Amino acid sequence: MGIGGCIGLIALGAILTFAVDWHVKGVNLGLVGLILMGVGIIGLSAYVSIFRRRRVQPPPPAAPVIEDHRYYE
Repeated sequence: MGIGGCIGLIALGAILTFAVDWHVKGVNLGLVGLILMGVGIIGLSAYVSIFRRRRVQPPPPAAPVIEDHRYYE
């Protein structure tokens, strides 16, 4: 799940929690919205931490070793 999916879950959860006025028997839409927002935030933080690790560049390699072979006749 990428950044777009995580932001979509957060937005969908916020809509269900704060903007929907429906009453579904046996389903608490406010709680479902909070769960979706939590999953979206956890996914977003996990994605950002993994992406940050990938962007860290390895240290430059040590100076190359040059072998000099001299052949005398």
